[in-house]
Amino acid sequence: MSIAELQAYGYFALTFLLVVVLYGYIYHLYTKKRDADGVDYESYSNMALKDDIDDAPVSALSDEKVPFEGAKK
Repeated sequence: MSIAELQAYGYFALTFLLVVVLYGYIYHLYTKKRDADGVDYESYSNMALKDDIDDAPVSALSDEKVPFEGAKK
């Protein structure tokens, strides 16, 4: 068995391993979209692109959670 043949087998094995790891990571990302707090961070991915003043916020806050001016913290 020559060194070129060993390199070919190593290249094939490494490529196969990296493909398996990539698909495993993609599967992990799509099955675990939400963390323990229930926040879907994928919705924040367009925040840099949709940052105009007229765009809708990523997650709207209700009026109850936003303190008005003069309220004690």
